[in-house]
Amino acid sequence: MENNKKTEREKMTDGEPFFTNDPQLMEDKKNARILCSRLNSSPEDESLRHELMKELLGSCGDKITVKPPFHCDYGYNIFVGNDLFLNFDCIFLDAAPIRIGAHCMIGPKTCIYAIGHPLDAESRQKKIGIPKPVTIGDNVWIGGGVTILAGVSIGDNTVIGAGSVVTKSFPDHVVIAGNPARIIKHIED
Repeated sequence: MENNKKTEREKMTDGEPFFTNDPQLMEDKKNARILCSRLNSSPEDESLRHELMKELLGSCGDKITVKPPFHCDYGYNIFVGNDLFLNFDCIFLDAAPIRIGAHCMIGPKTCIYAIGHPLDAESRQKKIGIPKPVTIGDNVWIGGGVTILAGVSIGDNTVIGAGSVVTKSFPDHVVIAGNPARIIKHIED
């Protein structure tokens, strides 16, 4: 890198605070919105939607079912495993990586936010974003209307009740629900 100066995209990718209105990042968002628009207006053709998701996302497994509309910021920071069911009206803000394991079901109106903003008003006025990854394990079922905040990891085989707001990480084999989400029960094999 020239003069060891990182681009805003490099800062974002490295998990550092970055300028969200950077021209290159705005262009990246525009490209993602174009692909999302194509996906959202596509006919009921899962193979076509899968091809569009492969073009949009950082990586995409097989057997992906998407019920439009779907929206994201960049797309290239979203990585999904095989056998994903993504229901209507999901929003993924992917400043940091969003990783979703295999065999997951995500309910309608689920929002995953891999970005936060500074608490101080001056930094927010300068359009600073703070990227924090979100990781969802294998065999996770996320109910409708769930919000998952930046920096959260969800363990394998976990169920998240509808309408929950997930503000912290949870282990494998639990049912979580509420605002903020908490463990309701442990799932026995």
